[in-house]
Amino acid sequence: MPSTDATTRERLLTVAERLLLESGGDAYDSVSVRAINTAAGMNPAAVHYHFGSKDALIAALLETRLAPVWRQRLDEVTERRRDGWVPTVPELVDLVVTPLAELAADPVGRLRLRLLARFVLGRREAAWTSRWFGLEPWIELLRDARPELSQVAAAQRWLLAFGLVLQFFAGGVPGDVPAGTLRAFVTAGLAES
Repeated sequence: MPSTDATTRERLLTVAERLLLESGGDAYDSVSVRAINTAAGMNPAAVHYHFGSKDALIAALLETRLAPVWRQRLDEVTERRRDGWVPTVPELVDLVVTPLAELAADPVGRLRLRLLARFVLGRREAAWTSRWFGLEPWIELLRDARPELSQVAAAQRWLLAFGLVLQFFAGGVPGDVPAGTLRAFVTAGLAES
């Protein structure tokens, strides 16, 4: 039987996501901690008690909803690396872009992508618990594909790549740029010497 804290946390996450979805576009600022607590039928301090802050609640929401999108693919990558596989840059780009493109095809997925973009690009601090929400595993993979890159250079390239990819899927790239162009551009940026 789930603990009361876990149940309360999940209820707060579910209510926050529903309110954010209902408020649309620039949802982050339009949904207050007070509104989340009220809609969840909780006391005014529930979000702060269970998460510490609105940012921490949103980070937990994003991680719990988005980590499963990548889990199988990334578990396969981990297993293949144990067997000696070395990724190519286009394979790494597909690991990032394909799940995001699938999410972008769904209204709830688009909301999650907009929130993720706003959160990450706004440089909000998060205590991610999923290994793949941090930059380190991506740096390792890129350095497998491009061993001549330093740790710093690989990190800088991923920061630029993730920023562009998040802007693209959150609707922040002007014009009608196809996903194939995004893939080619990010691949070139990560692969260029």
